[in-house]
Order: sequence, then structure tokens, then C-alpha cells
Amino acid sequence: MEIRPDRKLITKSWLTLISITILVVLFSCLLLIIPALDSDVEIAEFSYYLWVIVIGLILLIWLITAPIMILWIKNLSYKIEEDKIVINKGILTKIKQNIPFRMITDFMLERTLYDRWLGIGSIKIQTAGQSQNQTGYEGKLAGLINWDELHEKLRADLSEAKSPAKMNAKNPEVDENALENILIELKKISKILDKEK
Repeated sequence: MEIRPDRKLITKSWLTLISITILVVLFSCLLLIIPALDSDVEIAEFSYYLWVIVIGLILLIWLITAPIMILWIKNLSYKIEEDKIVINKGILTKIKQNIPFRMITDFMLERTLYDRWLGIGSIKIQTAGQSQNQTGYEGKLAGLINWDELHEKLRADLSEAKSPAKMNAKNPEVDENALENILIELKKISKILDKEK
């Protein structure tokens, strides 16, 4: 099943960018208190330079972030296969991230304030110690309209993939006496190590 993020994810990104802009303007307004505290600084001159810097910073943020954000979302897609989830992403460097169901431990549904307002959601994919990032999540399916149904389907697929019958069916070459053979070999190694002491 191929899934693309909804266009509302771009709207969420615009709202986030607008929020950052508002915070920068509010912080700049707080900086206008400085001339009032120091009599050596002229208010008009300080305000002029402050607003030139702030407007330049805001324009720079918008000029860099907006195109990257739009291209990132347009190149984002998810594919849910029988045994794995594939996340395709990237702008200049294309990344195809495969997350096998056997490595997945859980799915977390995430809906930020903007997500709830726009009617979208995200599903984070958690793996057992495999994540390279600090969040502990291997991947994220963002901008989903049918997040709740997909979350339930993924959990059901995960339960099915982790069922003993399915695990044994995927590994027919596993010897039923393998654990016994391993134990015998470990005992032999232990005896050899004890003799060397």
C-alpha cells in the first residue's frame, strides 16, 4: 500500500514558519527595552538597526526554509509491504529507508496542536535499539489523514508478523534441536576453559 502525506502537511509547515516569525518579532520587541535601560543608546538608531536585522533574518529564514520544506514534502512517500515499511525521502540525496516488521517494537501516534487543528496525524516507528537518532524512533509517517485506521492496521500487521506461526514459517531451515546443540557446544567450551585455568 503506497501512502503520500496529505497537502495539509505543507499547511502545517507554513503555520510553523509563521509561528517562528511571530516569535522572532516578539523577541525583537522585547529587545527594544534595552535603550530605555541605557541612557547612552539612542532609541531611534537602535530601533532602526534592530528592525533591519530582524527583517533580514526573517527574509533569510523564509527564502531558505520555504523551498526546502515544499520539496521535502513533495518527495516524501511511504509504502507498507507485507514484511516491512519503506520510507522514501530526500531532496538532492534520495533515501529509501526499509524498516522490517521483525525489528519494530511499537508504533506511537503523535498529533501536535497544528495536527489536531488541521485533522492530520503522524505515526512514529519504534525499533529495539536500532535507531540512530536520539528520539528512539527509526522512522515517522507524517501528514496522514487516516492516522487512526492506519495505526490500528500497522499494530495488527505487527502482531501478525511477530506471531510464532509466522516466525517459524519464515525460518523453515531452523533445526528444532538447535538450542540443544548450542548448549552441548557451550558445555564443551566451558570444560576446555576450566582445564586451562
